[in-house]
Amino acid sequence: MSESQPKLERKLSLLHATAINMIDMVGIGPFMVLSLVAGKMGGPYFLYAWIAGAILSFLDAMVWSQLGAAFPKAGGSFNFLNEGYGGKAGKILSFLFVWQTMIQAPLVIASAAIGFSAYAEYIFHFNNIWLEKALSGAVVIMVIALLYRKVASIGKISVALWVIVLGTIFWIIGGGIAHGHFLEPIKHINDGLIVNDIFSLKNGFFAALGFASVKTIYSYLGYYNVCHLGGEIKNPSKNIPRSMFISIAGIAILYLAMNISVSSVLPFEELTKQIETPSGLEYNKYVVSSFIETLYGHKAGIIVTILILIVAFSSVFSATLGYSRIPYAAAQNKNFFPYFATLHPTLKFPHRSLLVLGGIAFVFSLLFRLETVIGGIIAMRIIIQFIGQAIGLLILHKRKGKAFFPWRMPLYPLPLLLAISIWGAIFYSTGKIMMISSIVVISVGLIAYFVARKMKWIGEEPTTEITDAKA
Repeated sequence: MSESQPKLERKLSLLHATAINMIDMVGIGPFMVLSLVAGKMGGPYFLYAWIAGAILSFLDAMVWSQLGAAFPKAGGSFNFLNEGYGGKAGKILSFLFVWQTMIQAPLVIASAAIGFSAYAEYIFHFNNIWLEKALSGAVVIMVIALLYRKVASIGKISVALWVIVLGTIFWIIGGGIAHGHFLEPIKHINDGLIVNDIFSLKNGFFAALGFASVKTIYSYLGYYNVCHLGGEIKNPSKNIPRSMFISIAGIAILYLAMNISVSSVLPFEELTKQIETPSGLEYNKYVVSSFIETLYGHKAGIIVTILILIVAFSSVFSATLGYSRIPYAAAQNKNFFPYFATLHPTLKFPHRSLLVLGGIAFVFSLLFRLETVIGGIIAMRIIIQFIGQAIGLLILHKRKGKAFFPWRMPLYPLPLLLAISIWGAIFYSTGKIMMISSIVVISVGLIAYFVARKMKWIGEEPTTEITDAKA
């Protein structure tokens, strides 16, 4: 990169990084899948799916932390795969990650926008599916407009949205503490353990746990968003790991407390009931609004719905921010299409990546349903991103030695091996269609890679960039 070209600036503090992670994690997911998870787990056992999601997130965050602290650059997994495997294998896998990102990142953005418009139906009672779709598309456009600015301003916006996110969840938890039988869900679980011995394979418990965990893990995704912004984080060798573990711990506690709070007020029959929709029977996606309405009346239900919509919007905002850095970082490294290698000349952010990913997300928000999008998001990430970069860390650790890493996971490599095993089980739980779709995307990406190499769009020597973890 020549001295005359703009560079990313390290302006985001630990507070900013944690806020960005947490508002990405708490999107519309935990509110819309609460009833579904409880229904699939048979009511009292629903907390196990949320605990499983937290455990996997902690294990996986150790992989991200070790790599993120060592390579604090824009692009996250692109750099981790490239550095971990090295040579031709590193280039192919990092290209495939960015190729998948051009599909799965818009799916993530679209999922939050679709969830936003679906939950808004509680207030607006859409009579036409296209009105709902128009709202989801408008959300994507508004987020792009908000992100089209300097990163320092974005950090302040993220903190403000974070406060709203936490305030909403605390209100929900407080309602259960004040009005519910707060320990009743835990009592049900303990009773169920004694009577039913759910750790056996009876009644398909583990199959139900796998299916439900796909939904809960979706609700935890985003703890690694800070790694995508590695080139803009202050003191990254410390703040990248800290922000992830703080985010996961905080969100896990809030999710568990929120689920116990809601189920302490609403009977399990109400919590898990299905309602008739144009698409058929579905679990009640407005269960949190129904919970607040039960406690405080219809107006309060409207207010909490508005707050949940702000939370969903915050998630779109954070996810779009992080993902927009990935094609830019790959193009800067001469391993993706050079069109994306440019920063805005005055605002100093990757505007082309933002606009292209936002445009694809806009289209996806008009075409797909939330259930389809969630399964696609999980399945598409697992092979290359989660399992791939964990194996890459094993290779890199053997090649460089532990002294190379400014942050090292405890009990290495046990957490890493556990994460790989659990991700494999989750991949299987996404179902045959999603697994095949993920493999098809990878196959098409391989073709695109070799075509791009032949056309000499990629493959030259990478540019240099500031990588000091203590910058």
